Amino acid sequence: MAFVSALMYYPIKGCGGISVEQIEVTMIGPPDDRLFAVVGTDGATVWQGAAPRLATVAARLAHGGATLALSAPGADDLTVDVDPDGPVRRVDVEKWPGTGIDQGDDVATWLSDLLARPVRLVREPARAARARRPDPTALLITSESSLDRLNTRIERRGATPVPMSRFRPNLVITAWPDPHTEDRVHRMTVGATVLGFGELAIRCAVTTIDQTTGHRRGPEPLRTLADYRREPDGVSFGLKAGVLTPGRIALHDPVTVTAWR
Repeated sequence: MAFVSALMYYPIKGCGGISVEQIEVTMIGPPDDRLFAVVGTDGATVWQGAAPRLATVAARLAHGGATLALSAPGADDLTVDVDPDGPVRRVDVEKWPGTGIDQGDDVATWLSDLLARPVRLVREPARAARARRPDPTALLITSESSLDRLNTRIERRGATPVPMSRFRPNLVITAWPDPHTEDRVHRMTVGATVLGFGELAIRCAVTTIDQTTGHRRGPEPLRTLADYRREPDGVSFGLKAGVLTPGRIALHDPVTVTAWR
């Protein structure tokens, strides 16, 4: 039987993820997933493709979400109080309502020095209100069999296989015998949580960045995905799923497909 082999969430969009043994899943995914974003002076999201060193930033919430601890190679650690009611900035961040709560000068300076460009850290406002509305792309799901197929093709080219971290999933499924089974899932249960197909995950240049070092590593996996995973709007790997029934997901929970596309 297929089961969950990895669970991750990413407190700051584009930054490092946190592996956990279990996680509560709301209608918009894990409560603290992509809760913060790094934005430029124009309010636009700063993404890894433009600032690869973001990948090296480890962020962890503590004290019930009251503090945020940041670390990165070559930088002093920083811990700041999370400001739920600070100055509001106009931002352009995917899925957000068009504004973000600025988290202050200390963290802005720390990130700006790290990325060598002026940026601010903002928190999503009214997260709880959005969590009451379903998000059809709340969770990013991949499978080990899909990665095995991809890496077999990459190795045939004489290139280096890529780790699953390149795809920044929330949930990894093991023991599906066929690669890309996730493409065909219409509905599945994971533990007591029910998930439904949202869309195929279209992949960008972030997949070419080493998530440990923040360095670009060449054309893979996009070059090989282009051989056999072309979609009208790009190349795909993985599934973006909606949460139909919220609940807790834990490592080794069984995965049962109840309806196929």
